Amino acid sequence: MSALRDSFGRFGARLAPGTGGFFAWWGTALASWLPASWRAVFGLARDRLLLARDGDHLLLRVQTLEGVREVGRVPWPVEAGQAADDPLSRLLASSVAELPRWGLLPASAGLRRRVLLPAAAAERLQDVLAFEIDRQTPFPADAVYFDARVIERRNDGQIQAELVAVPKTTLDTALAALGTAASTLAGVDIAADDGQPLQLNLLPAPRRQRAVDPSRRWNWILAAAALLALALGLWQILENRLAAADAFEAQVSARADSARRVSQQRQQLLDLVEGAAFLERTREGRPTAIAVVDELSRRLPDDTYLEKLSLEGGQIQLIGFSSQVGELVRRLEGSKLWRSPALSGAVQPDPRTGRDRFTMTAELAIAPEPGKPGNAQKTDDASGDADAQRTR
Repeated sequence: MSALRDSFGRFGARLAPGTGGFFAWWGTALASWLPASWRAVFGLARDRLLLARDGDHLLLRVQTLEGVREVGRVPWPVEAGQAADDPLSRLLASSVAELPRWGLLPASAGLRRRVLLPAAAAERLQDVLAFEIDRQTPFPADAVYFDARVIERRNDGQIQAELVAVPKTTLDTALAALGTAASTLAGVDIAADDGQPLQLNLLPAPRRQRAVDPSRRWNWILAAAALLALALGLWQILENRLAAADAFEAQVSARADSARRVSQQRQQLLDLVEGAAFLERTREGRPTAIAVVDELSRRLPDDTYLEKLSLEGGQIQLIGFSSQVGELVRRLEGSKLWRSPALSGAVQPDPRTGRDRFTMTAELAIAPEPGKPGNAQKTDDASGDADAQRTR
């Protein structure tokens, strides 16, 4: 469990200062919810075997996430070079043989001091407290084995750390009493006042027994195979998506020409419909030639006849002979089919017919298109200008 805490603590320290404690707590809490068999599969079962002296006996206890339980005890002191069938050897060869072995010192074997430090010191706590041993303990730094832990992270940017120091002679004597079992220890912890381990390691690093997981290589191989299979699966999914995208693009391209042709035909149809509607509106707004001829025949005097009648655009042009040229303008005014009738050019007498030759113009009364009031205003303005010119 200490190794689990250390691994999560190092991981959290890489992410951001101060997160190592959170990840250690989170990892331990997560592992505690899993069954023991699952913790073993995922490598979270950091159980350990504690060897602690209890009076005249060596007490063997197993520490798990659920707590600490006793598995046996043997007489103390343990003689070096014991036979393979002695009580300690039988216990170490039992079901707890694969667990990492830790020595557990009593609370009276060490000295504990609390120190207030800046929060930045949590990442190098041991290096920082190495300079505090001479001031916090009556021993010089080279005469003790020590370790430290963070107890509390305060809101003012400081941490409450605990320094635990054990004289080297005390620890060396306890290890010597274990005999050959001392060389198999992964660490040495110290008990708190309630007998629970403090989750420290007072054993020097060169003397720690490194436990090698025999299945670690296979775990790495299986993890690499899983990652490779995942990468191949993702690559295949990507290839499938790309192939589907290419097929869809080809299908869209194949139908693009027909879609453009349909769009062009639709536009042509709209243009034809709009053109026909425009012609129909224009035809409905313009007086017909028959109506104009009929209106002229009723308004012109009997002694007047036309030589030419022209309907071009919105203009009417009359060329003819009459003996009542002065009455023509008055007779043609007031018609609903045209506006502003007026003589154009000079009136010339014709000796052959005895009448006067005249040229007259007028504007057709064209109704404005619906929704375009400007046309009516423009027509009215033109009519007003023509009336004003005729008056002058």
